[in-house]
Amino acid sequence: MRRLLGLLRRTDEELALTPRASMRRLDALAEQVRQAGLPVDLEVEGDPARLPAGVDLSGYRIVQEALTNTLRHAGPAHARVVVRCAERHVDITVCDDGTGDSGSNGTGLGHGLAGIRERVSLYGGELRTGPRPGGGYEVIARLPLDSP
Repeated sequence: MRRLLGLLRRTDEELALTPRASMRRLDALAEQVRQAGLPVDLEVEGDPARLPAGVDLSGYRIVQEALTNTLRHAGPAHARVVVRCAERHVDITVCDDGTGDSGSNGTGLGHGLAGIRERVSLYGGELRTGPRPGGGYEVIARLPLDSP
């Protein structure tokens, strides 16, 4: 709510200077997360510049929330983000090798996975989340480019 109020109070000039959240800015997001203490590998295949605006924003927010969950819940970990922009969909995988409690890694009382689920559902996409067989946690989303 504070962020929303802060955004509403900003002038048009201030808003024009703020970079828009976009899959094209994932490198900057990954760098911010690294500076917060989580090593992140980022791989982007295809051209995120051709994504529709809503899918572009939702994809960025999905990666952002998944990395935030990793920072909060995984304990000492390393994260990997893979984005594949195909002709008809974009696939997003965020996984970690953390040792955090899988019950708290995004499945607790927070709104992280619920927000991701809502974004994926909005576009008629697919989502799979949960503990990884070798340890850690993963978020795998597919957003179609031709929304329902």
